[in-house]
Amino acid sequence: MNESIAAAPSGWDAVIVAIYIPALVILGAWASQRTERAEDYFLASRATRWSAIGLTLLASNMSSTALIGLAGAAYASGISVYDYEWSATLVLVFFCIFLMPALLRSRAYTMPEFLERRYDASVRLYVAALTLFLNIALDAAAALYCGSLVIKVLFPGTPIWAVTAALAGAAGLYTVAGGLRSVIYTEAVQGLVLLLGATIIAVAAFARVGGWHSVMRSVPPQALSLIRPIGDPSVPWPGLLFGIPVLGFYYWCNNQFIVQRVLSARSLEHGRAGALFAGLLKLPVLFLMVLPGTCALLLFPQLPRADLVYPTLIFTLLPPGLLGIVAATFAAATMVSVASTLSSSSTLITMDIVRRISPDLSDRRAIRVARICTGILLLMAILWAPQLEHFRSLWQYLQATLAYAVPPVVALSLVGLFWQGANARGARVMLVVGTGCGLGLFLANVVCHWVHIHFLYAAPLLLVVDVAILVAASLLSPAPRREIASVMWRPEDFREESAALRGIPPWRNYRIQAAALLLLTVAVVVAFR
Repeated sequence: MNESIAAAPSGWDAVIVAIYIPALVILGAWASQRTERAEDYFLASRATRWSAIGLTLLASNMSSTALIGLAGAAYASGISVYDYEWSATLVLVFFCIFLMPALLRSRAYTMPEFLERRYDASVRLYVAALTLFLNIALDAAAALYCGSLVIKVLFPGTPIWAVTAALAGAAGLYTVAGGLRSVIYTEAVQGLVLLLGATIIAVAAFARVGGWHSVMRSVPPQALSLIRPIGDPSVPWPGLLFGIPVLGFYYWCNNQFIVQRVLSARSLEHGRAGALFAGLLKLPVLFLMVLPGTCALLLFPQLPRADLVYPTLIFTLLPPGLLGIVAATFAAATMVSVASTLSSSSTLITMDIVRRISPDLSDRRAIRVARICTGILLLMAILWAPQLEHFRSLWQYLQATLAYAVPPVVALSLVGLFWQGANARGARVMLVVGTGCGLGLFLANVVCHWVHIHFLYAAPLLLVVDVAILVAASLLSPAPRREIASVMWRPEDFREESAALRGIPPWRNYRIQAAALLLLTVAVVVAFR
């Protein structure tokens, strides 16, 4: 990597990183006070405000993985990678309207616990195990790997395992101590700093290539289009229409890594406002994190790996001082992402597995178990992270893995939310057969190359199969005998809510906020269609 970096960092840059990271750890440790109850440790006392929810959702999502992945994908195949970002606003609006009321009404600690109330304990264990695997193998490991790319340049000669261990250890310190409360404090700060750092890089990149109009004139039109033809290898338009929503629905509405922030909301109003705020913050990502990768096409046309784009921009374009600030932001983004993953994963193990085995587990012992789990998960992520350099594209690795793994969970959540006939026996049959179908297609398509199906086609295809199995198996089984209406979307609640919204100012009406967000999203997509 060092060969692609034109300017060596100064000692001041290393000093800035060495100050910022401990400061973030200290902030997290300070926030770890008042974590005696399980609700304090795992859900920040269910007292998080909308602004913090929005910033933490952004910081969790825009980790060093996303910074490297988005810029690298834009460099390799054009800005169509932004389709994953703007489509998140549509999913978050859906989340606010249909799923969030039932989710917060349930007072669940985890998404698997919520699904248990809709189906049964076997569903809870399956979803918890799958989420744990994805959180460690994808989220935490990828964040550590990406962060190490930058830090290795500041401290050359340091082995990648040592860099990942240092970053993970720093994140683990305050996560073990304070749980979600510490994570939210550090994420909220990092969300603001992240936007600042990305802005610095974007301004520097556009300035070096001669400005906006130079990029628009010099880059091929197809690389600046969000709507790609059906034969496009990255994001063909049917994949945008049917595949990305499947991945997005799992990520934003089912992944404990994200949902835990909403579960900590002090009220439904704060949860909705926070999710919509996060959707709004996703729109500038095109200009701050994707298009700088396009600028790199003009600045560094011969990079050996697309994943080197963002580190190269940082260490080539920025002067000493600013370089240290952005590198510190990058390192902190890694820590924040890892801390988020550890918090959600330890919550899953403690609340969905250990407390089922030991129902009388006290809050104090539950917190102790979570801290031990955090340390074990941290070690697993450190061991796996260095292996990611063997994959051709980090972004493809992340999205393609999700495409084969998550359709059964999406089917459970969507069908169970709207159709009362879905039952536990149907869910169990679907999980067994659907998981087998996903594994079989993965082996045939990715490992053996017997078929050639784009992963954005594989995801909706598997979802259709899973929904069909769930519906058919449920129809052949007895209807649910317990009360499940409280964990479903209810039209009568929507009507009551409509009446209540007439009595509040328009600027507080989440439906008006959602409509405005959708209009802004449409404007961005049309401008780059």
